[in-house]
Amino acid sequence: MVVMEDMGTPIGSYAPDFEVPGVDDQVHHLARYMEKYQVIGVLFMGNQCPYVIELLEDLKQLQQEREPQGMTLVGMNANQGSKNSGENFEQMKVFAQDHQLNFPYLRDVTQDVAKSFGATQTPELFLLNHEGRLCYRRGMTKEQSAVKQWIEDIRGAIAQMLQGEPVTYPIPESLVGTPIQWRS
Repeated sequence: MVVMEDMGTPIGSYAPDFEVPGVDDQVHHLARYMEKYQVIGVLFMGNQCPYVIELLEDLKQLQQEREPQGMTLVGMNANQGSKNSGENFEQMKVFAQDHQLNFPYLRDVTQDVAKSFGATQTPELFLLNHEGRLCYRRGMTKEQSAVKQWIEDIRGAIAQMLQGEPVTYPIPESLVGTPIQWRS
């Protein structure tokens, strides 16, 4: 069993800033998102994660609905990006285009962002407020309805944050998902 707050950024603490490239060939800074949005969802994802692929339509819908209200998703791929891994930067660009992502998709080349946040798998979402404080984090659980429950909990947590309320959704401890492919 993994206790999520024992590693990475604890709830209530400031999230690590980042400056990483996106599939749009721009450099993305967490600080710029904090200036523009009330809620930032840093989503650790991968091109080949079946849970991510299953969630994509819900994630795009969430982005479309909530961005006008002050929330954005930011996809982050921290997987080792070797030529044949299916996770390199060029394959990320193809993935973003093929799936018509409507949120930024960024590359954590050094894997420092994932390590600083404490991400271990995909999908794993970290919700930050406009001050950069971590308010909620959610990985995938083993329950049969895990995908549906994941998106429902995320929607609820975002709604609470947009209303200026503390997040009351539980943070599950027993997680499944696709492990991040760490560099050796």
